[in-house]
Amino acid sequence: MPAHGGPDALGVPLHDFSTNANACGPCPEALAAVRGADASRYPDPQYGALRARLAALHGVDPARIVVAASASEFIVRITAAVARQARGTVQVPAHAYGDYAQAARAQGLVVAVEAAQPPCLGWACEPSTPLGQDEAGLAARIDAWPAERPLVLDRAYAPLRLTGAGTLSPARLDRLWQLFSPNKALGLTGVRGAYAIAPVLASPLQARVEALAPSWPLGAHAVAMLDAWAGDAAQRWLADCRPVLAAWKARQQALCASWGWDVLPSQANFFCARWPDAVPMPSALGALRAQGIKLRDCTCFGLPGHVRLGVLPPASQEALAAAWHGVRMM
Repeated sequence: MPAHGGPDALGVPLHDFSTNANACGPCPEALAAVRGADASRYPDPQYGALRARLAALHGVDPARIVVAASASEFIVRITAAVARQARGTVQVPAHAYGDYAQAARAQGLVVAVEAAQPPCLGWACEPSTPLGQDEAGLAARIDAWPAERPLVLDRAYAPLRLTGAGTLSPARLDRLWQLFSPNKALGLTGVRGAYAIAPVLASPLQARVEALAPSWPLGAHAVAMLDAWAGDAAQRWLADCRPVLAAWKARQQALCASWGWDVLPSQANFFCARWPDAVPMPSALGALRAQGIKLRDCTCFGLPGHVRLGVLPPASQEALAAAWHGVRMM
């Protein structure tokens, strides 16, 4: 089974560092919208009003908005759409969300970090997961990318960027597929709903992606969440969250460094750290989980011996500190 953070067989962790949800959340406006959604009726199957609202948020034509049941559902769907017309290699980042590779292998496509021939599909992230960093040379990669081959930029964590700025110009972004899953930024990961912005030049691929969608990929609650996301109130709330998260992150990184963890740089609301060699990682993670604290093992991301920590408030950080002291003394 794919590895994920969040609740597991032991239930909901008391202090869940294993996911990257906005720890300031949930967003009050989005939560109120979800709670007030009319679940007794189908949404508009074309999602016309929602597509227009999301398009206005990004300043694009509504025809470029493709709604999806989740980011993972879109990953599966666009990979299937590509596989119907082309075989070859899917290029993925060296350390990345596992669903890119899983979807490609399910379609019988080859997965590679470097491809000898132009890939039939490529993935990029800004910022990336698990590292929370921008991809070096991404602009040059986009400039060299064949126009007829789709390249998808996963921007799930762009709204949770705490330092730096995006490296891509509007002209380069218009050449890409851009994937957004706002439930993380809104602190509502239990509500599934996402959307993509297709490249500015219409292509047959968009029609195939749309044709592969099930009826009503978004339920009423997802529509309500995404509609709230596109509003001024939610965007102002998110802007207010970023300096709070940045302060919490600096404190959390300093704590981890004081324990001898090698903290890696990150621009997002999460970061990775190399686990100390003197402490057996699997047993220590299990002991922490038994105390209600969950970290994300990065082995599935191609980073064995590392953990990823979402930024949490100081109270959770202190709980981690106390638990870590106990684990270290074992």
